[in-house]
Amino acid sequence: MKLRFVSITVLTGILLLWTSAAFCQNAISMSEWVEKVGQGSVNWSAGFIEAKGIGAPPDRYLGKINARPMALRAAKVDAYRNLLEITKGVQVDSRTTVKDFAVESDVINTQVEGLVKGAQIMDQQYLSDGTVEVTLRMPLYGELSKIMIPVSIQKRKEIPPPAPVVETPALPPAPVVAPPPAPPAAVSYTGLVVDARGIQARPAMSPRIYDEDGKEVYGSANVDREYAVQQGMSGYARDLTAAQSNQRVTASPITVKGLKTGGAGRSDLVISNADAQLIRASAENASFMKKCRVMIVLD
Repeated sequence: MKLRFVSITVLTGILLLWTSAAFCQNAISMSEWVEKVGQGSVNWSAGFIEAKGIGAPPDRYLGKINARPMALRAAKVDAYRNLLEITKGVQVDSRTTVKDFAVESDVINTQVEGLVKGAQIMDQQYLSDGTVEVTLRMPLYGELSKIMIPVSIQKRKEIPPPAPVVETPALPPAPVVAPPPAPPAAVSYTGLVVDARGIQARPAMSPRIYDEDGKEVYGSANVDREYAVQQGMSGYARDLTAAQSNQRVTASPITVKGLKTGGAGRSDLVISNADAQLIRASAENASFMKKCRVMIVLD
């Protein structure tokens, strides 16, 4: 009797541990930046798009043996429709969404629809009223960014550069002064963290960072395409400490403050000229930018 009680206790403990582990796999960290959209969401930190769908069997099939399969089929159709709508609303850069490119190109539209149809079923719930709820998930990066980032880069090339700054008349020569001290030796940073809280910044697959003079500090010209496709051009978080300790920016990132946003999508960021100079002076600047070792902290 005692042995049986111990066995039941052990089995119960294993079951609780398994349930807890399953819950943790689906739980969302408080530091993750998740954008709620309609019947789903975009997790910009973990890099996936998720959508739910609900289906019910036709009234004439209620209580019959094929009611559940028909409800499940209807729920899947609803979930795929919602997932496509959410995916097309994803901001690619500060000016365009996935939908903008899909409207311009039938090829891109077909490719995006194909990716959505290949989404993974994460959960399906049979509810007491006979309806079924299905949850679908697809990666934000990988195949989707392989389609979107190259066309985004090409689109940027078509945008004319900003007008040159008009030079002011030359001033009289200044008095001779002692030369300024030599700048400090370049510091080796392993990544970049931009604190963009308080300026209403938004996430995008392909953000850009400028200095106050409008010169690009970080953008598509700095990165290796493979890194951008596989993990996006930047990571996102809600918590500064979590961003600074994220493995994406490794051990010694430089942290700068975002001053304002740019573009209709508010995903381009402006930092101070002084911070931009520190980044450009970093001995590892080219290396960490090429590998997209950038984290952006949003409200």
